[in-house]
Amino acid sequence: MTATTTVQTPAPARATPSNARLSFGRLVRSETIKLLSLRSTWWSLGVTAVLAIGISLLMAWASQDFGGDFNPVGAIVAPMQFTMLVAGILGAMAITGEYSTGMIRSTLTAEPRRGAVLVAKAVVVALLLAATTVVTTIVSVVASAPIFGDRAIDWTDAESSVLPLVLGVLAMATFALLGLGWGFIIRNGAGAIAATVGILFVMPIVLSLFAFGGESWAWIVDLGQYLPASAAQTVTSPGSDDFVTGLITLLAWPTATLLGGWAILRATDA
Repeated sequence: MTATTTVQTPAPARATPSNARLSFGRLVRSETIKLLSLRSTWWSLGVTAVLAIGISLLMAWASQDFGGDFNPVGAIVAPMQFTMLVAGILGAMAITGEYSTGMIRSTLTAEPRRGAVLVAKAVVVALLLAATTVVTTIVSVVASAPIFGDRAIDWTDAESSVLPLVLGVLAMATFALLGLGWGFIIRNGAGAIAATVGILFVMPIVLSLFAFGGESWAWIVDLGQYLPASAAQTVTSPGSDDFVTGLITLLAWPTATLLGGWAILRATDA
């Protein structure tokens, strides 16, 4: 009698789909972890908080000598002239640090969709600066209320109170996105920071110098209103006549730089 031997063939291993990709939610989570693990991020947020709250309180104390026409909301949004630089620099460092360390190659290996990487970074950077600004705004409002006394913010008029503060949060997010866009374009920390600071701080000063030239050079001075800092000041000033122009300008700058960064990211190697 011949025994029959049964040989079991192992089941074939399940093939991993070649097109498997990270979900956008996990990509955002990864970018959040990377950004919050940097010491420079916390230093930047700390400096932003100190400047925002400290200058607001100083403005509140000084406003006691300004007369009755001073809007207390102005003391809360005034520090944005300085904190915008920190926001822009943080945005630039959020991506240029990856290029300097070579981590960008690992990022693009894990997620080959370069547009998704850019959008995820933009979401994380914008939300982080927005959240920080919300916290500093609340602290500044609460801390300055006793100083203002009966001149405190009139919350019944939303257009002169809530709206400027909300737009201040939006402005800080756009400043960070502006820096992020330049970071993707230039891919160098010093260069991206120089471009961001140049747009936010240097160019307004340079354009204002042409005011000495009289009417023939007034058009150059007028160009200053189309810079991000001027646009932010316009949208956070209650009753501004150029509100729509200011809002479009404020959103157009980061949009243009991020689109430029996306084009370069797609066309060149990491």
